[in-house]
Amino acid sequence: MKNTLLKKIEDRTIVAGVVGLGYVGLPLAVEKAKAGFRTIGFDVQKAKVDMVNAGKNYIGDVVDSDLERLVREGMLSATSDFSFIRDVDFVAICVPTPLDAHQQPDISYVRSSAEAVARYLHPGMMVVLESTTYPGTTEELIKPILETSGLKCGVDFYLGFSPERVDPGNLIYKTKNTPKVVGGLGDDAGEVISAMYEAVLQGSVFRASSPAVAEMTKILENTYRNINIGLINELAILCNRMNIDLWEVIEAAKTKPFGFTPFYPGPGLGGHCIPLDPYYLSWKAREYGFHTSMIEASMMVNDRMPEYCVGRCADMLNKRFSKALNGARVLVLGVAYKQDIDDYRESPAIQVYMNLRKEGADVTFFDPFIPRFRHNGETVEGEAELSAELLESCDLVVVTAAHTKVDYDFVQAHSKAIFDTKNVMKKVSPRDNIEVL
Repeated sequence: MKNTLLKKIEDRTIVAGVVGLGYVGLPLAVEKAKAGFRTIGFDVQKAKVDMVNAGKNYIGDVVDSDLERLVREGMLSATSDFSFIRDVDFVAICVPTPLDAHQQPDISYVRSSAEAVARYLHPGMMVVLESTTYPGTTEELIKPILETSGLKCGVDFYLGFSPERVDPGNLIYKTKNTPKVVGGLGDDAGEVISAMYEAVLQGSVFRASSPAVAEMTKILENTYRNINIGLINELAILCNRMNIDLWEVIEAAKTKPFGFTPFYPGPGLGGHCIPLDPYYLSWKAREYGFHTSMIEASMMVNDRMPEYCVGRCADMLNKRFSKALNGARVLVLGVAYKQDIDDYRESPAIQVYMNLRKEGADVTFFDPFIPRFRHNGETVEGEAELSAELLESCDLVVVTAAHTKVDYDFVQAHSKAIFDTKNVMKKVSPRDNIEVL
């Protein structure tokens, strides 16, 4: 089986499948098709399937013309019919892994995807989980589900884990050139799955000894960032009390050529990975009687940042205008979780928005990438234009995303007061109406 698959990879006769056509899955499907592998995308959302089949792109990191061309040439198609799994030799599962209402891992999408694959699993297939999850998922959850097909892992099919490392909006590292980590269940699985990724991507492939190592790799990467951002957010709160400019402190510390990596404060953590991954690890750690105290402490700091920012807003209004937050008109400038993207998953800006509204403020928002957002079943419409009239009508503007499409000199000139949580206005002057986190 190993030699047969390696030959099919070399000959580009592998048919690839990608389950989940979101921020991770669609770019991966496009890259597989561009590399010469006929690719089928699977998604339960008919709207996504229809858009892909029409050659219409909805993901920022995918080039519109690439998608259109690949669909036109028959190299890429999409379907909601999972029976077409029987036609593929390689399938990557790229579905969401959110937290439930109790901040515990919700792996229902992973489970249902694995069950769908198991119904049509056939000898000689490679199955790879890319969804971020807790260490042990591939072997403890996916393997038993796939083996309900009657096929045996390592004998009839290969199974592995390769963590997605998508960074939406990154101008340098995309799916194609970001190094990959692959952990196969067995040496042969690791070799063949790695060969498949090497045939598709420009980035190097690191072959881990097991799926669990690869799963823990992704958790480590994002927990590292969570802890360091938690540290810098806590210092931001302290430096504000001490009347020290933390942003200048960071610039000074960056001059050290070793032993320091800069992290920056903000209104909280956003995106699908950094805010969630530590919860997956702390949840799994309890199975081993282990308490992840440092990790949980950083999570507490980061989770309270939206509330802290709202408190700073109240202080600004009180000190500058003797005005209460209740009844004040506030503009939230940017609801994406990071700059220059249209992704607002787990965005702290939305938490800031909702907390302001909870405190009685008359809140609105503007984001050049996001005209509206949905939160807890509610659709919130944004402002169509960042006009002088809008800015002048607000008591406070809160900058919560560092979008480069915004004219911050214009914002400064027409705003009564600005709370800049991203230090995006650091070069704007005059600064008498600006406060920084």
